[in-house]
Amino acid sequence: MQRRIDSYEQALEFLYSRVNFERQSSSQYGLGDFLLDRMRQLLHRLGNPQDQLPTVHIAGTKGKGSTAAMLASVLSAAGHRTGLFTSPHITQFEERFTVDGRQPSPDELVDLVNQVAEVVQAMDELPGAMSPTYFEIVTALGWLYFIRQGVQLVVLEVGLGGRLDSTNICRPNVCVITSISRDHTKQLGYRVEQIAAEKGGIIKTGVPVVSGVLDPAALSVIERIAVERGCRLVQLGRELTSTYHPGAPSALGGASGIDHFDVSLDSQRWTGLPLALLGEHQSRNGALVLAVVAELRAQGWSLPDEALERGLREVRWASRIEVLGEYPAVIVDGAHNWAAVAALVETLTQRFRARHKILVFAASRDKDVAGMIRQLYPVFDTIVLTAFHNNPRNLPADELARLSDAMSSRAVHVTNNSAAAWKLARRLAGPEDLICVTGSFFLAAELREQILDECRETATNSLAEETRRG
Repeated sequence: MQRRIDSYEQALEFLYSRVNFERQSSSQYGLGDFLLDRMRQLLHRLGNPQDQLPTVHIAGTKGKGSTAAMLASVLSAAGHRTGLFTSPHITQFEERFTVDGRQPSPDELVDLVNQVAEVVQAMDELPGAMSPTYFEIVTALGWLYFIRQGVQLVVLEVGLGGRLDSTNICRPNVCVITSISRDHTKQLGYRVEQIAAEKGGIIKTGVPVVSGVLDPAALSVIERIAVERGCRLVQLGRELTSTYHPGAPSALGGASGIDHFDVSLDSQRWTGLPLALLGEHQSRNGALVLAVVAELRAQGWSLPDEALERGLREVRWASRIEVLGEYPAVIVDGAHNWAAVAALVETLTQRFRARHKILVFAASRDKDVAGMIRQLYPVFDTIVLTAFHNNPRNLPADELARLSDAMSSRAVHVTNNSAAAWKLARRLAGPEDLICVTGSFFLAAELREQILDECRETATNSLAEETRRG
């Protein structure tokens, strides 16, 4: 008999005790470890909550979380009770499943975990690798929470890949594939066509597909799957186009003006849409949101343009080129692959003018660290290499420094303590400078709250000083 879970801490302990691929190097597991039959069994024993809710299912190498956040914000602004499922979390576990932006309370999480724990224990006793993993349990918790909260529509982000991801036990109204590039190659394949086949595994027979895939080889795979399964395909760069209008560059984190974008879809056109999330890549993600809105409207959902604009203006998404401070500008971004770093570099160049740019960088050992370094180093004047400690996939700072020395003659600062790295960067930065913390969501998770607290304190002290001076 499963011991009853009485506290929030016990609930997290139960979850973190499960097999967790987010905390394992990619060399330690493969696609054979992902079993949809196991997920089907788990959800069946919980009453198949996933069959009771309309869903928009979103996969992609990059941009799926931002697209999901923008879409959920639009749906909520239109008055639809909206569940949003994303990963990983940055600060609190409960960030992974929210309803109209609200996270479960600690007591709600305890109740949810107790509902799942007994089923999990029963499955642990089954033969054939049927013990549910951390992410499978989290996915089930999300579905149960959405049912309890009376959600009308779920926006569901894939965890890894698509075809064998635990989120792929759903009945979507629309499928979205944001982009495809090389990441998680050990699991998904080294060729972009292989990765596309895994992402395209979320496509369901007869369900419309919105695609932001631009790589020709990957796009041909998505097109083939859509044709085979009888799906309408809306493709960025074909039926769907976007035009980005950046706000004026600023060392103050874009305070001089918000970004805007225009979207064309068949005969429809939207102009001057607000873009709260920074960067040209977000205008492409925003275009995908517009295409999903069009598909949902065709299915009878009420989504007025006013709600569309309000949702895009009000969306917030932690650690995605997130500006946390001014004087100096402080940016935290979870870029952890080649494509994400390219988007970060492009946005820094377009949107920020700083006297001196300082990089705080850490990475997971199973990522293309060399590829990230090649793009980042030319943009920054000062480099601080460090490591995160909240995940065993971390690349120690001395190993990162050796890789850096083999690739570049740049002088770098090195500390294995991420908090010390941030404090060093802060001491080196003047009010007209910029600090960017990037390389991993795990680094962002480790430093974001500390940075926020210090930036708030600095802003409060500055305001008090201005008030004192009259």
